[in-house]
Amino acid sequence: MSTTYPLARPVRLSLDSVARESGLHPELLVRFVELSLLDATRDAQGRLWFAPGTPVRVARIRRLRSGLALNYAAIGLVIDLLDRIDALEHDVRRGRATPWT
Repeated sequence: MSTTYPLARPVRLSLDSVARESGLHPELLVRFVELSLLDATRDAQGRLWFAPGTPVRVARIRRLRSGLALNYAAIGLVIDLLDRIDALEHDVRRGRATPWT
């Protein structure tokens, strides 16, 4: 009898896989890490590794850059604010906070 296992998302993504999924050059992704737009960890060999949700974040960066013509410093601020709004909305939906409107 054969056991099958559901496919699971990888725990981390390599620089090349994020570049391939996002359609961006790896050097630009490294620059995003340097600008703190993306979070990454380095292994013992110095290679960058990203969380599975990184391609979604890259897509958001690309939309802000092209849609609003924001520079990368402004994009970092906007993403931080959007993340805070998401967290607050999540708390409101879970009943952990009261709506402020």
